[in-house]
Amino acid sequence: MRARTIAAGLAVAALTLPLAACGGGDSASGDAKTIKIVYRNYSDFPQMDTFMKAVKKEFEAANPGITAQLTPVSSLDSDYLAKVQLMQRSPSTAPDVLFEDSFNVNADAAAGYLLPIDDYLAKWPDWNSQFIPTTKQAGKAVDGKTYAVPMGTDSRGLWFNKDIFAKAGLPTDWQPKTWNDVLDAARKIKQTQPDVEPMYMPLGKPAAEAMSMQSLEMLLYGTPTKDLFDEKAGKWVAPSKGFEDALGYVRTVMNEHLAQTAAQAEDTQWAQTQMPLLMSQGKIGFMMDGGWYARYWEPGGVAPWPEWSKTLGTTTFPTQNGQAPGKVTLSGGWTLAVGASTGNADASVKFIQTALNKENSASIDVACSWLPVREDVKADPRLAEKDPTEPFWSSLVSFTRYRPTLPEYPQVSNAMDVAGDSVVNGGDPAKAAQQWAQDVAKAVGSDKVKTG
Repeated sequence: MRARTIAAGLAVAALTLPLAACGGGDSASGDAKTIKIVYRNYSDFPQMDTFMKAVKKEFEAANPGITAQLTPVSSLDSDYLAKVQLMQRSPSTAPDVLFEDSFNVNADAAAGYLLPIDDYLAKWPDWNSQFIPTTKQAGKAVDGKTYAVPMGTDSRGLWFNKDIFAKAGLPTDWQPKTWNDVLDAARKIKQTQPDVEPMYMPLGKPAAEAMSMQSLEMLLYGTPTKDLFDEKAGKWVAPSKGFEDALGYVRTVMNEHLAQTAAQAEDTQWAQTQMPLLMSQGKIGFMMDGGWYARYWEPGGVAPWPEWSKTLGTTTFPTQNGQAPGKVTLSGGWTLAVGASTGNADASVKFIQTALNKENSASIDVACSWLPVREDVKADPRLAEKDPTEPFWSSLVSFTRYRPTLPEYPQVSNAMDVAGDSVVNGGDPAKAAQQWAQDVAKAVGSDKVKTG
């Protein structure tokens, strides 16, 4: 079963369950002197485990008598959410502090899994003086309360191999203006270098939110439809001509064999391990994804590649027909949140404050190639020293878009994945788009959708 299908079901079920008391009694780990810290730790993401071990040491030294119990979850992104939400169902297994994707903050808050921490943050000088105001929205729910603190943010665009482009007769300062420009570049690479996979974009069931956000929404937001959710009308835009066009782009890519095969798209390991390695071997022409990929090619990454910064170029992803504003990017990011079942909210918030103080924020942003969310980290020279493309990815934040911050978003996104996966495996874009619209109406209510 799909990870977010499980998660959505649990979130709905949780709404009918009595919420655990917040801030009193035993902690989620069963001992008020111990706080349980849950985060993702996998071969593609060793940076988080190293970071959490360092934070644990600093926190325990500053808070004698309190133990930070690290509980890493070994899984891919697509499975991490489901595993953590299963843990959250019971106070005995729920985390005190959890590594939370910003797209799921609203859903977890609505399900009663997270503790609002506004009162604690109001007393933290850094929150008011250093955190960039727009980034604070990552941890705020539609009820106006803050449930999480951002660790870093990101942006999305195109990475391309300048050597492969030169051999294909393509410019090494590539700046595509339309979707057709992107597709034509892939076609030229295929014609001139048959042993090279022209492009990569997140596709298939295992990609989960990556396919929704980094592929389908990047395409959708570049169409005349522009939006997944109409904020003025307060309605989800489904059915949508833009979404059908986005699926049509995917169909073209698959029909012309311009990206990974359907089998590769359904392989849970391929995108996390094989794709970065193929990029480092000059076997993929360009990729549509996020700016954090530098960490995969740096020492200690899954595919160390000393020449990556000289070989790869970066550019923005264009709108469908070059219409204004001409380019598209989306931002997201990870946060740290406090579980609603915690029996030691004070210690849990202190752990987050330790983890995301100036030095530790800089450390994790550098390690993960994330864009900083603190003003005093933005100018840290280590960011650009380690990742020369960081200024480019940071520049995209000036016109970025964010996913709808609504509790229903995970269900809408899951429906997008189902539609996208259907097309990856030969389905008709028009039919998949129509089914998606029906699934969205069922998830959010027919009175909360409009045609776009």
